[in-house]
Amino acid sequence: MAEIMAELIGTMVLIIFGAGVVAGVTLKQSKGEGAGWIAISVGWGFAVALGVYVAGTVSDAHLNPAVTLGFAAIGQFPWAQVPGYIIGQLAGAFLGAVIVFLHYYPHWKATEDAGVKLGVFATGPAIRHLPANFLSELIGTAVLVFGLLAIGANTFSEGLNPIVVGLLIIAIGLSLGGTTGYAINPARDLGPRLAHALLPINKKGPSDWAYAWVPILGPFVGGIVGAVLYTLIF
Repeated sequence: MAEIMAELIGTMVLIIFGAGVVAGVTLKQSKGEGAGWIAISVGWGFAVALGVYVAGTVSDAHLNPAVTLGFAAIGQFPWAQVPGYIIGQLAGAFLGAVIVFLHYYPHWKATEDAGVKLGVFATGPAIRHLPANFLSELIGTAVLVFGLLAIGANTFSEGLNPIVVGLLIIAIGLSLGGTTGYAINPARDLGPRLAHALLPINKKGPSDWAYAWVPILGPFVGGIVGAVLYTLIF
């Protein structure tokens, strides 16, 4: 139970800072408005690093169902614990999104673009081409899980590992994230998208459930691919 709670809190922290930086950069009349993609990518990197610091000593800080599934697929995580971890991650992502909604409460009304509001909560493609979008999420998540296994195999001080993981997230965001907004994490997209659907956001528009399968299934497949490739190579 402690591990599930750690995943919940760690993922909540991840979303508070991750969705929070998107809100700060994109919502109207925010002092961070217009800071751009680099700010968002760096903010997400810090978000993941801080989430790992919060949960790492208790649950190893997966904070991502694709990581949990990928590790289980290669025998580095027990299958019996997979459902509990994923439930905790989804709940934490939802709660984190609710906190971001409350924090930026006046800005939802000030922002007219419904797509911008959805973009705080959930990812969306720059060019809507579902097969290519799926492949992009698959590749990004495969790189993530491959990178996590490589980081774990090196002799970094454990206290520095979350920083290195954060740098990996920044690199993925800057290099691969421009196509879909790089969910690379089913909980990161599904939990906040559900929050967007349920919260009383002023003139929010639809939650784009027709696209939602891409940032769920793509990362799940990518997580397994990345983990298996690492074990085959190393």
